[in-house]
Amino acid sequence: MNTTYAVVDIETTGTDPETDRIIQFGCVLVENDEIISRFAVDINPIKPISNKIQHLTHISNQRVKKALYFEDVAATIYNLLADTTFVAHNIHFDYNFLNHEMARCGMPELQIPGIDTVELAQIFLPTQVSFRLNDLAESLGLQHESPHQADSDAEVTASLLLHIKDTMEKLPLVTLEKISQLSEMTSKQTNLFIKQITSQKQADPQPLDPSLQVIDGVALRKKEVPLFEEIYYEQRYPKTKKEKMNLYQDQLTYRKEQGQLMNTVFRHFAENEEKNLLIEASTGMGKTIGYLLPAAFLATPESPLIISTVSILLQHQLIDQDIPLLNRLIDQPLYATVVKSKSHYIDLQRFKATLESPVQQKQYALYQMGILVWLTQTTTGDLDELNLIRLDHLLFQEITHRGINYLSEKQPFYQEDFLWHLQQRMAQSNILIINHAFLAQETQRSQPLLPESRYLLIDEAHHLPETMEKVSQNYLDTSAFQRKVQQFHEDEQLFDQIEAMLKNDTESLRLFSLYQEELQAIIDGQEDLFFEWFTDWPLQEEVILQVEQRQNLSLTVEKNIERLLLYYQELLSIQSQLNDYLNTISDAWLDRQRVYFGEFLSFYEEMQTQAAFMKDWLTNWSSSYVHWLYLYGNRKTARLQLIDFQAAVLPNTSWYERYEKIVYLGGTLKVPKNRNYFAKKLGIPDAPLKVIPQTYNYEQQAKLLITSDDVKINELGNKEYADYIAKNLTILLEDTTKPALVLFTSHEILQKVYKKMHQHFLSKGREILAQGMGGSKEKLLKRFIQSKESILFGADSFWEGVDLPGDALQLLIVTRLPFENPNRPLIRARNYYLNEQGVDSFSQESLPKAALKLRQGLGRLIRSEKDKGLMILFDRRFVTKSYGKRLEKALPKELPVQEATIYEMKQLIEEFLQNP
Repeated sequence: MNTTYAVVDIETTGTDPETDRIIQFGCVLVENDEIISRFAVDINPIKPISNKIQHLTHISNQRVKKALYFEDVAATIYNLLADTTFVAHNIHFDYNFLNHEMARCGMPELQIPGIDTVELAQIFLPTQVSFRLNDLAESLGLQHESPHQADSDAEVTASLLLHIKDTMEKLPLVTLEKISQLSEMTSKQTNLFIKQITSQKQADPQPLDPSLQVIDGVALRKKEVPLFEEIYYEQRYPKTKKEKMNLYQDQLTYRKEQGQLMNTVFRHFAENEEKNLLIEASTGMGKTIGYLLPAAFLATPESPLIISTVSILLQHQLIDQDIPLLNRLIDQPLYATVVKSKSHYIDLQRFKATLESPVQQKQYALYQMGILVWLTQTTTGDLDELNLIRLDHLLFQEITHRGINYLSEKQPFYQEDFLWHLQQRMAQSNILIINHAFLAQETQRSQPLLPESRYLLIDEAHHLPETMEKVSQNYLDTSAFQRKVQQFHEDEQLFDQIEAMLKNDTESLRLFSLYQEELQAIIDGQEDLFFEWFTDWPLQEEVILQVEQRQNLSLTVEKNIERLLLYYQELLSIQSQLNDYLNTISDAWLDRQRVYFGEFLSFYEEMQTQAAFMKDWLTNWSSSYVHWLYLYGNRKTARLQLIDFQAAVLPNTSWYERYEKIVYLGGTLKVPKNRNYFAKKLGIPDAPLKVIPQTYNYEQQAKLLITSDDVKINELGNKEYADYIAKNLTILLEDTTKPALVLFTSHEILQKVYKKMHQHFLSKGREILAQGMGGSKEKLLKRFIQSKESILFGADSFWEGVDLPGDALQLLIVTRLPFENPNRPLIRARNYYLNEQGVDSFSQESLPKAALKLRQGLGRLIRSEKDKGLMILFDRRFVTKSYGKRLEKALPKELPVQEATIYEMKQLIEEFLQNP
């Protein structure tokens, strides 16, 4: 391969080489790891550049008007690239577009080798959160002065190539050799570049880095379990302001409200008699330090503080920022471990099996190569560290951990297993960090994964009831189940493979044949039951079943139910026997056969879950359960769902009694005229609620503006409503450069409004970012902060957990009061359940939830003492409906509220935000 690298980037009028043209060409030549020359030229495309492309590239029609045509520079570019290796970030676009233009001008097409830096980054920088060039440049600290301009993009791509090359050269030879073997399916000649670096390392082998080890041909980072070192002299918790300030040593600022939170948490854990305490504490006061400091004086590995939170972001903040900061101040350090369920971790033995007989598929190979690099870096084996993977991809189905019970001491990776290591770290930790879903799943586990303890703290506790309900929800799609079994029966698929593995074991083969017969009996039994039971039921419509409809069944249907449940029992019995036989002969299997066995074991677990679900769905008709049915057109298959609205009642869970003291912490736990609303939802109605005073001066920092337009938005159709919102937003935002977050309650309306507005604003050089269009929540927030004057449309998760302090957000626009859609199946089911219990679902559930969500929305705007901003509401029900007063009382009482027309709002925005 040529060792002169021509790193190329082109900017174009669009993505179609048939109709679009190049407007800029940039190239950087690299030799011997140094940039030796640069070439860049603007090109007249002989067609207008769209507003979108002008905004993106900052290349205007005026700028290219007097530039050369591509015909004038084609030969120069061709000669420049001759005898080089072409490098680009997403090579298929640049290489193919350039060749199309060459052919159009009568030039020969390029035949030089090519390297794709996107794929190289995916392989050798596997933990990056984005592989876009801009994001990689920012993350790696590469200078990128003018994104989306060819010369700057080519320059930063060259720097990226050199960074990746340096990373490759530092990898262990065994890792690079395995990647080299797997690299055949990479784009163009990217594999030759990998082989070239590998050959250079083979010619000059270096000793293995002492932080690494090689197990069965795979390089791994060595793992250590730091032992908990307990301080034996007495430490006194700093209760007073003076004691806290002495401890802080100028590394922390004393905050009165944070100090109150610390003392409240400490008193509850160390002194109070009550089991439960709810604490409402506003955002921005430093809540995490507020509960970690008391924990440092109480928690031990024998009785750790379990911290349950809702977001991965907060988990990382605790581990990477707050705990290291606190450990610099205290004598007794906090030892913290993040704990997740088994499926989040890689099973090294299963991964090794995929290396021995890989599936010939490009993405499969890219993931494998990236994991080989990652294994030289990770000490946790947590697959979430690989930010951009899809866990539903075949490879991850094959390599995710099934649990310690499936490990064998004979396996080479047994001592290095990540779940074993996790348990060892947990035993030495006095802080264990989990999420709400993990906590909720403890009830479903046969053996708890968390230790008993005196202390449990649930942060962002207002999410807990919803999470508990979601975790308890089970469903079965019998049509999808049938398709899966049918696929397993196809040639060379799972059942063929298992049969081939058992061909020399008569008893196992007999059991496997019985197992397949029992599966078919279950499918037939499901079809017979649905066809008999639901003969006159509506098709393709979600229906809630009443208990009376279960009681008044014909004898035929009752027998069908009895027969189907018997089939499940027989299947599980055969499954158990078959599993015992398979384990006795599994040592003789090849690696790929072990992968098939793992897939079969996963199906075992799926059938155990399905059997338990069907038994519950058919026999459990207690008042808290809601049975859903969606009957497909053939009347023989259906989608079933079972929802337990008592799932959030904590005393019913298996884990609640395992913790002596529990703190529930959140920014929005109090509801006007319903102070114990949240406690009642959790089944602990007598739990006290402590409110830490607000830290902000809402009278000076914020204002709520309500539209005075006489429009009843709840009576508008979707099209009219979207038109109304788009019109008002355009009037309000087109003349201001203030960054704005617009919150929607419907994704459909969000998309309709976006489509009506984004081209108009783009033509004015202002971008509208929208949830669901342009990347993850994290990516959108990052772009929003960087652009300074963007508009961001969000729904759902954007109502909370968005940290945009200071000038990053000054306008918050709420398009509609955040009531849940009563026609959504889950909401309809909950309302049905509450009404059956004699509870007014609107005043006792929908209204309190809307009030809390409105407060959470305001929390996006004011998150520090220096923030200043306006909240605008396009829904007059806040002032015209009787329940509006309850909503207003949910907001800070000091918050000024004013009605205004859209045009008056424009003036108020300028006046309020310009005044210091």
